[in-house]
Amino acid sequence: MMLVRTRVAPSAIHGMGLFAVEAIRRGTPVWRFELGFDREFTPEQFTALSAEAQTHLRWFAYVNRETGGRVLSGDHTCFMNHAPDPNTGAPPDSTLPIVTVAFRDIAAGEELTCDYWAFDAEAREKLR
Repeated sequence: MMLVRTRVAPSAIHGMGLFAVEAIRRGTPVWRFELGFDREFTPEQFTALSAEAQTHLRWFAYVNRETGGRVLSGDHTCFMNHAPDPNTGAPPDSTLPIVTVAFRDIAAGEELTCDYWAFDAEAREKLR
């Protein structure tokens, strides 16, 4: 669940992106998994879904490196694009449940980015 105000708009990185509506200070929590709002599908639940639902999850969910489950956010987090030098992410000393933060000050209107390699077991497929 996004913890800061955002909007979806065309991205210079790829397709659509997620943009800050207002300035975000370094260290501000920007996302956390919210049970009941966000959902993690176990590998067994994923394979039981229709082909169309699986296609949707392959594109919009990330694969949790710890559980192998597919995590689907209940909001527009799925529009956050990858960057090699992202402005959001989990601090190195993070413990579960993970809360991502702003790595630096982010201006209003700036695109929020993350490092897919840091958390998505399918980063290689998504970044082709």
